[in-house]
Amino acid sequence: MKVVGFAGFSGSGKTTLVERLIPALRLRGLRVSVVKHAHHRFDIDHEGKDTYRHREAGAFEVVVASDRRLALMREFEVANRPTVHQLLAELYEGVDWVLVEGFKDSDLQKIEVWRAATGKPARYFEDDFITAIATDSPNLLPVPTQLPVLDLNDTDAVVDWLISQGARFAYDFENVA
Repeated sequence: MKVVGFAGFSGSGKTTLVERLIPALRLRGLRVSVVKHAHHRFDIDHEGKDTYRHREAGAFEVVVASDRRLALMREFEVANRPTVHQLLAELYEGVDWVLVEGFKDSDLQKIEVWRAATGKPARYFEDDFITAIATDSPNLLPVPTQLPVLDLNDTDAVVDWLISQGARFAYDFENVA
């Protein structure tokens, strides 16, 4: 499995880029999974649904499955922030690419998504795990770089680059710190 992170501040276009990369990779016959960092309390279930009622009743884990989908919800009894590596270990082994959104401070190889228009700082010059920059304003990068600069709006070019660099993104479960 190959794992690549997408890091950037809110509003930079991470979600949009990941959303466009998924079908582009699938069109090339690749199976894609996503790991997304969420903030604090979030819910994928709704009040009144059986799974919600089971969690509210105190179940530690609820697995719901059909012939088309499986979802696992786990409640942490004590505040716990799983690492990106722990989340990757939860994924199905038969996936070709995992796109990780968020986890900007992780030790994963990642692409920084940066837009000058957001007014937010870039991180590529201080984070050794950033391997490329996807931007819509390459001429406004704050610090010169030797890193590849990808066109944020050219999904096929980003996919081409990812595939050409696939060995760099091979994930080794055995050597995770």
